[in-house]
Amino acid sequence: MTRADLRIAVLISGSGSNLQALLDAIAGGEIAGRIVRVISNRAEAGGLERARRAGVETEVLPHGDYPDRETYDAALAARLNTVSPDLVVLAGFMRILSDGFVEAFQGRLVNIHPSLLPAYRGLHTHARALQAGDREHGCSVHYVIPALDAGPVIAQASLPVHETDTPESLETRVRTLEHRLYPLVVRWIADGRVAMRAGRVCLDGEPLSRPPCITAGTP
Repeated sequence: MTRADLRIAVLISGSGSNLQALLDAIAGGEIAGRIVRVISNRAEAGGLERARRAGVETEVLPHGDYPDRETYDAALAARLNTVSPDLVVLAGFMRILSDGFVEAFQGRLVNIHPSLLPAYRGLHTHARALQAGDREHGCSVHYVIPALDAGPVIAQASLPVHETDTPESLETRVRTLEHRLYPLVVRWIADGRVAMRAGRVCLDGEPLSRPPCITAGTP
């Protein structure tokens, strides 16, 4: 695959701030590829307008139109396959994906999670980090496998937890990290530097013993 060949599909459910970070990085020449489709399960998702303003094709596939998760995911996979994505990016897609969907796109399906995995899989990560008295918190980009938030981590970004932090302030600060980390990892994938092989992340051809971590100082 050459640098210009990466075809990216993005799945969203909400405002699309991570989608915007990717759009900005592509427009600035930081990522060698293009977003070929943005799909949302919610018609009111603000990220759809972000995509349209950037000239990216969008589609709404409401999950309520389908009787169960497997049927919905089969329809979603069929829609993605029409654009032949090399990479499927979950950017605030608030759906737990079925095993069949994940297996169909395994190795080209990535997600960003608001914790330093393996800590705090699932929801309410910022409140849980505060309740545990953590001094450090952050986000992780990982390949998606059938187990929830358990796929191999590609890279992380961290920041110190302040004594005055609330779940809301910590969420805001971590989101700023997400907007730096996700474009960086997608750039690595576009450049052929990162891949998943035999269930492990390889960076520059070598299996990672631990994911690289960007520190944010004290924003």
